[in-house]
Amino acid sequence: MSRSDYDSEAIQHGRTFDTALIVTTICFVDDIPQTLAEARRVLRPDGSLVIGYIDKDSPVGRIYQEKKSENPFYREAVFVSTDELVDALEDAGFSEFEFVQTIYHWPDEIDEPEPIEEGYGDGSFVGIKATM
Repeated sequence: MSRSDYDSEAIQHGRTFDTALIVTTICFVDDIPQTLAEARRVLRPDGSLVIGYIDKDSPVGRIYQEKKSENPFYREAVFVSTDELVDALEDAGFSEFEFVQTIYHWPDEIDEPEPIEEGYGDGSFVGIKATM
């Protein structure tokens, strides 16, 4: 298979998927509304979009934003909050959401896997499952 087999721009309108994933990349997307619209376009009507990201309002998100000019990886990142992302998802036609969260400490301080809990607002890494 070629790269175009996985490129949403190359996916034919009749070809749809049960699930689309955007993990640790939403902060590097130039046009979030367009990206979410493309995800919706390639999903079946009962399909799910799963997004995993660092919430900009979380402790890790705030530190990443403060130090991003010093970090070649995050220099170009534009972090979003969960509330901003939910607003964008609703604008794109998604209406049902499930949230999970993890990473409750600075990554250098974590010695063992952190728990995954429902919701958002406490953990720095958030997962959203959005359906239409």
